[in-house]
Amino acid sequence: MAASGEGASLASAAGGEDGRRRRVSYFYEPSIGDYYYGQGHPMKPHRIRMAHSLVVHYGLHRLLELSRPYPASDADIRRFHSDDYVAFLASATGNPALLDARAVKRFNVGEDCPVFDGLFPFCQASAGGSIGAAVKLNRGDADITVNWAGGLHHAKKGEASGFCYVNDIVLAILELLKFHRRVLYVDIDVHHGDGVEEAFFTTNRVMTCSFHKYGDFFPGTGHITDVGAGEGKHYALNVPLSDGIDDDTFRDLFQCIIKKTAVAVGVEPDNKLPYNDYYEYFGPDYNLHIQPRSVENLNSTKDLENIKSMILDHLSKIEHVPSTQFHDRPSDPEAPEQEEEDMDKRPPQRSRLWSGGAYESDTEDPDNMKTETNDLSASSVMKDESNDDS
Repeated sequence: MAASGEGASLASAAGGEDGRRRRVSYFYEPSIGDYYYGQGHPMKPHRIRMAHSLVVHYGLHRLLELSRPYPASDADIRRFHSDDYVAFLASATGNPALLDARAVKRFNVGEDCPVFDGLFPFCQASAGGSIGAAVKLNRGDADITVNWAGGLHHAKKGEASGFCYVNDIVLAILELLKFHRRVLYVDIDVHHGDGVEEAFFTTNRVMTCSFHKYGDFFPGTGHITDVGAGEGKHYALNVPLSDGIDDDTFRDLFQCIIKKTAVAVGVEPDNKLPYNDYYEYFGPDYNLHIQPRSVENLNSTKDLENIKSMILDHLSKIEHVPSTQFHDRPSDPEAPEQEEEDMDKRPPQRSRLWSGGAYESDTEDPDNMKTETNDLSASSVMKDESNDDS
């Protein structure tokens, strides 16, 4: 870790006691942009590579610890997903003629969630980054971790949904629960975070909070009265919104419920994009911020006040500390045995599925990228109940 003022240690956006240097760890798998859902499909992993290019050309990578994640193993993924579903994903091929029609229906793969070449390695890369990010936090090696290849919040225990196959968020939360009594999950995607909410609907160790568009809109779940069940009652918070909500209204609603927000790196990038490998994609204005469209805000002040009131009422019914006791901590994920590779060597040709080395491009910055093990030998011990809550 670099000394103060350089490297991967960043100043907090807040002042006072929170004005210390924050250590930010950024996970990126160079091959992630090579996977392809198919022609015309709205899910495009290539956008992750485009985002990484912007991170590098803004110079933000020099303020981060850049790590290349190990792929999640079958055993890692089975910590949440069912054995038969994981076995299907691991064996699935992009050739539709080789797929079992009954399995296709059972596991909900098809048009929205196609079986494409390299599906399982894609899932392993996405999940590996999020699990590795959680391990970093558990070990105290970072204050903030980032994995732009993650966030696949619709995947269910035994089926794909909404372009998502493996729920990396659930796997990361399960990793965090090895060391922390409670986890707060906040989802600000336009779609309801149904897969994560469903996974923790009956536990009081994880609070899920989703801000999303609600109504005739995928996945159609996330009503404000959906608050969890059993021990998890009031630990699922849903903030259903209508079209057209503006920045100020959303910010006010968010801060009212979450209480405190923070900017990870404490850097405000210039609105004019730096020239990068994908510059032409951002025309015609080539700006970082998108100009908002003129859309009527269908969220009335009365509706928003009702949402605030109901959410705060749910929060008032939560016990101060969940009635949970620690048990033996599950073992840490194990890093696979891999041959050492030359990160500076360019692969002989660029194919759909990346062949193993870092691209010879400024976007990869191989000198600052290291492979991150998810294992990370379990030298740390479980916090006991006398420690502070997380």
